[in-house]
Amino acid sequence: MNASSSSSDASGRGRFVDADRTAVSRIRDAALTEFAEHGVAATTMKAVAAAAGVSAQLVVHHFGSKEGLATACDEYVLRLFREHNTSLLGSGGSFAPVESLEKPWLRTAMGYLSSRLTDDSPAVIELVDEAFRDALAYMDKGVESGLVKPSKHSRERAAIGLLWNLGALVLHRHAKRLIDVDLMSPDVSHQLAWTLAASEMLTEGLFNKEAYEALKNGVDARVGGDGDAADAAKA
Repeated sequence: MNASSSSSDASGRGRFVDADRTAVSRIRDAALTEFAEHGVAATTMKAVAAAAGVSAQLVVHHFGSKEGLATACDEYVLRLFREHNTSLLGSGGSFAPVESLEKPWLRTAMGYLSSRLTDDSPAVIELVDEAFRDALAYMDKGVESGLVKPSKHSRERAAIGLLWNLGALVLHRHAKRLIDVDLMSPDVSHQLAWTLAASEMLTEGLFNKEAYEALKNGVDARVGGDGDAADAAKA
């Protein structure tokens, strides 16, 4: 993976800057920022070219079309999160969640996804499907390392966790409005505030054991037997 760093534009948002500065990386990094700020549909190839300091013809030469460029951004962002989450959840005793939120690429990648996910297209469906496959893999890695508890509902748990996180990116403006947490801010204290509250729910739980047992008994009664056995059969 290419080394990356970030700078800030006039809006204060992080702007991807790839250290090797090849034309392909400059175009992709510029596209990530342009797509994050304006959306894929509203962004032109000329705007990406201008941001990257190259000609529009060179953008077409390397990526073919705007959708080809967006697909390249999808693949790059997924790879960053895949490597990041696999390393984090596989770390076991060396788990360092605070440092993980200080990665220089994180804010722009989150901004890109928050914009990209609002597009109901086959490419975005594939993006979410690939992210789900990644989530299954790195959750398994977390179980292996002892950092994540095993679950009888591992597939559902991975999907819920993924959709929770992706949904928060799409609804980030409401997080800012309701609890004054700006998930797109370059100030990592916002991500820390969100992560601490979310981690408390994930680690300590929300309902007591009796409430869960009441729910499980109700599910068992509806499915005509043991809910866990039904889940296993469905899997």
